[in-house]
Amino acid sequence: MTKILFAAAEAAPFYKTGGLGDVAYALPKALQRAGNDIRVVVPYYPTKMPAAYTEQLTDVTNFTVAVGWRQQYCGIKTLLLGKVRYYFIDNLYYFGRDGLYGYADDGERFAFFQLALCEMMARFDFIPDVLHVNDWHTAFVPVLLRDKYQWINDYRAIKTVLTIHNLRFQGVFDPVVLSDLFGIGMATWQENGTKYFDQVNFLKGGINYADAINTVSPSYAQEIQTPAFGEGLDGTLRQNAYKLHGILNGIDNELYDPATDTNLAANYTATDRTGKAADKQALQASLGLPQRKEVPLFAMISRLTSQKGAQLLVATLDDFLVRHDAQVVVLGTGDPDFEQQLRDFQVRYPGQCAVRITFNEALAQQIYAGSDDFLMPSAFEPSGLSQMMAMRYGSIPVVHLVGGLRDSVQPYNQYTGAGTGFGFDNYSSVVLGEIMSYAYRIYHEDAPAWQQLQQQAMAQDFDWRHSAQDYQRLYQQVIG
Repeated sequence: MTKILFAAAEAAPFYKTGGLGDVAYALPKALQRAGNDIRVVVPYYPTKMPAAYTEQLTDVTNFTVAVGWRQQYCGIKTLLLGKVRYYFIDNLYYFGRDGLYGYADDGERFAFFQLALCEMMARFDFIPDVLHVNDWHTAFVPVLLRDKYQWINDYRAIKTVLTIHNLRFQGVFDPVVLSDLFGIGMATWQENGTKYFDQVNFLKGGINYADAINTVSPSYAQEIQTPAFGEGLDGTLRQNAYKLHGILNGIDNELYDPATDTNLAANYTATDRTGKAADKQALQASLGLPQRKEVPLFAMISRLTSQKGAQLLVATLDDFLVRHDAQVVVLGTGDPDFEQQLRDFQVRYPGQCAVRITFNEALAQQIYAGSDDFLMPSAFEPSGLSQMMAMRYGSIPVVHLVGGLRDSVQPYNQYTGAGTGFGFDNYSSVVLGEIMSYAYRIYHEDAPAWQQLQQQAMAQDFDWRHSAQDYQRLYQQVIG
């Protein structure tokens, strides 16, 4: 049995802003089922946690954390979710806010969090074999264990694993944070440490000091070692390639199951998909679209940003909707310009386009079930979960073949019938329009091929238990 402490800035179902929150819920659950003793530590955001969980919290202890010259209160709360123990680091000054991120003092907030979780271990009868940190918010922990806490004998055997969910966000701050926040000297501020030009880079420190690094898909692990995807850290990643791994994220097959999903108008399975037609009709009705079975319904559930390819969609949508008798549904929020452009499409094409500038979990499930095609034209995609959920519900993904999209979607081969979706390499709106038109033609002109494609997509098994086995192998590798 491996003892694991999993540290992240967010975790579903308590609070999440993206894939990190999903992983911090699903991966520990899968690792616990595999027989590991795993605990999870996250900040306590009291304004964001649902009351059902707040009521279950119990206080464990409290102590003072030195954040440079500041003496800050730290409370530890806990609850058991399923069979996984969660710890919540409580400080209202840092975490009692309306949002999780985006504040001018984020460097100080997450410096406190990392110091607090290091201090917390000394007060519990739980010294992990592996401390698994995630993204820049916790990436400085391997640096602290090596530089600030080396004097604690129990900490010396701890192995660290850093998962990079999105390399774009790195935690870059003035070097004064080393002394002013972490209370350490300048020993780590060198090229093979935390130095990034004339700044301190939390993520770079984690890459250099962690015992192992992984990204959330094998392809992304290769891509980030190139200037095109490396976000300025490709050289550091090439230097650390010997300890860099790629493990594809998974999804929770129990949570995302069209056979049991209570959000759906009708349930269905891969072998009996009759309920999917009813779900499509119900979705069309709820969004004010004509209820037409013969019209292919394309969907996109996403943050509306350039990373997610929103600019490709808005550039090709006019041409696509004029040329094809199709429907397009978009759910998400993001860049105000993209939001407005998509609202304009809904006005211009009321019978073909429905846009909801919000996020609604139940509606998202209904869109997975009711759509025929699922659009993910991401510029880069470390892993992606939506394409896996779409396949689970028999919605055929249309993806840019990068990162986890390349690793999870097999492009359709019209000659052999193999494939689970449609993919394109050349990143342009014209190519996206062409591949959408190709999917449209297959839907209209070759019903047996479409049904086979659906069946093959739904047969894919992306359950977290497979990823958990890969993480276990990585843990055993670093433990030795």
